[in-house]
Amino acid sequence: MVKCGKILGIFGNYNRIVYKNLVHSLIGTYNCKADAKGRLMLPAGLKKQMTPMLVDGFVLRRSVFQKCLELYPMTEWQLLMQKMNKLNRFKKKNNDFIRRFSAGARVVEVDATGRLLIPKDLTVFANISKEIVMSSSINIVEIWDKELYEQAIDDAALDFADLAEEVMGQDDEDELS
Repeated sequence: MVKCGKILGIFGNYNRIVYKNLVHSLIGTYNCKADAKGRLMLPAGLKKQMTPMLVDGFVLRRSVFQKCLELYPMTEWQLLMQKMNKLNRFKKKNNDFIRRFSAGARVVEVDATGRLLIPKDLTVFANISKEIVMSSSINIVEIWDKELYEQAIDDAALDFADLAEEVMGQDDEDELS
């Protein structure tokens, strides 16, 4: 019986380790409103999915390719930083990339009432007004001004079939296509 208890204890710890290292896949697109101070209430559906991540906090940063913000759960941010830490800092282009990638990044938390404060400089960068869209992007959440989001979706709709074929239609070792 003692051995069985030890095995269960090992499996219990193993499950926690595996759970902690899982990539959380977030789902959904949500319309929100920001108040005059730049705070937005996390939508209930998104907050429910992010509950395990609320304790650790988040990093909010400018997107590289779009005029939106990216909200990284802290565990995802740390994984990304581990990859970036492998870059050779004695190469100018690597230093330039790191500086520009991390420009404006902020640690943010969801307050007790479920609100997230978007810093003023990031609000300006993303042209965020009162109407906001929070859109899941696998393991992060994009935060958009509603008009810019709709425009980006409309613009992308024209090429989406070609893009889907190019990105997902490739033969690879997993034999997905």
